[in-house]
Amino acid sequence: MVKLAQAINIALGSIRSAKLRSFLTTLGIIIGVAAVIVNISLGVSFSQNFEEELGAAGSNFIVIFTQKNNVFHDNQLEIVRTTTGVEAVSPVNEQIGIVRYQSTERSATIDGVTPEYEEVGNLFMEEGQFLDSQDRFVAVIGTDVAYEKFNRNISVKNFINVSINNIEGGVSTQTFRVKGIIKDPDAAFIAQEVDPRFRVFIPLDVMQEMQGVEDIGGFFIKAESVEAIESVSDDIDERLARSVGVPSRDIDNEDAKPYVVFTELDILEQLNQLSGALTSILTGVALISLAVGSIGIVNIMLVTVTERTKEIGILKSLGYTYRDILTLFIVEAAIIGLLGGIFGVIVGAVASYFVDGFLEVPFVFPPYLILLGFGIAMIVGIVSGIYPARKAAKMDPVESLRYE
Repeated sequence: MVKLAQAINIALGSIRSAKLRSFLTTLGIIIGVAAVIVNISLGVSFSQNFEEELGAAGSNFIVIFTQKNNVFHDNQLEIVRTTTGVEAVSPVNEQIGIVRYQSTERSATIDGVTPEYEEVGNLFMEEGQFLDSQDRFVAVIGTDVAYEKFNRNISVKNFINVSINNIEGGVSTQTFRVKGIIKDPDAAFIAQEVDPRFRVFIPLDVMQEMQGVEDIGGFFIKAESVEAIESVSDDIDERLARSVGVPSRDIDNEDAKPYVVFTELDILEQLNQLSGALTSILTGVALISLAVGSIGIVNIMLVTVTERTKEIGILKSLGYTYRDILTLFIVEAAIIGLLGGIFGVIVGAVASYFVDGFLEVPFVFPPYLILLGFGIAMIVGIVSGIYPARKAAKMDPVESLRYE
């Protein structure tokens, strides 16, 4: 029976005798493995990037809002504030309004909030200060409102007019002095629900006066930790449901509640699903190139079988069995796959580094990708070599020796 070391030596000799052809065949494996690694690495990088950027937009946040009147009041705010695991909470009344600066009017999201919003939203000031409990007709604005919406930039101490619809069907307008401009979050992607760049923040009590209401539209909550988000969210949801009159049998029925709850984890899950779907599609395309590479291995092995017909006849006449010949050719195919895996992993890692840098996402290369690359390459090599190896092993020794 042929020894493995002997089979490897024979296989390496065959590969060296046709260097260019072997390289071109291996190239198909290299490209396929590299493409799979790049796509999976990119998906992992995007997932980590989403986590980091959501953290920049708000720490461990839970958002609760209602589109109905007279659902939330101070009682519900106290329920949220006293729930175990809540680190900070700001009530929020939000409405699309009109902002006028000098002679230009633009639409913007107007948020009535309390000073706690600065902590919950993980906000940092580029200029000025955020709202405090003594403020009345002052506003804090995002950078898009300050620098993009109007013909001239808005600065701290400038005055803007804010108009919103009130509950009686009219329009309420007030003049606000700009107290601060919020620094852009250090992230390329921000969930729209918590992005401060397009918002104008004013004191909640002033917002309620302008709207002509006493109720609260929702809550922006910070949990103590990421691990606590789910349990805190569930506790708040259950307590709020009871306080607003949702029957016990309907507490788990989202359609029965007059409000909506979503968390940082919910947004992250949606983003990861999108990233995962895109990664699956791209990986599928990469696997097609691996299939092409496997066809290349089959072709080169079939050519090798034909070229080595007389050699196969000599080996069989020397006592090499069906299994020995099968082993020789499968080992050769496995070596081609292994070489493709080694260089594919290297190319994939380097390419991932540059692709992640180009897309401005953190470079993440999990160690399991190395094993995955080798595994895929070896499987492709061995599976692709089985048919040519069987063809060689079945050759009649007499006919092989006569082959020219």
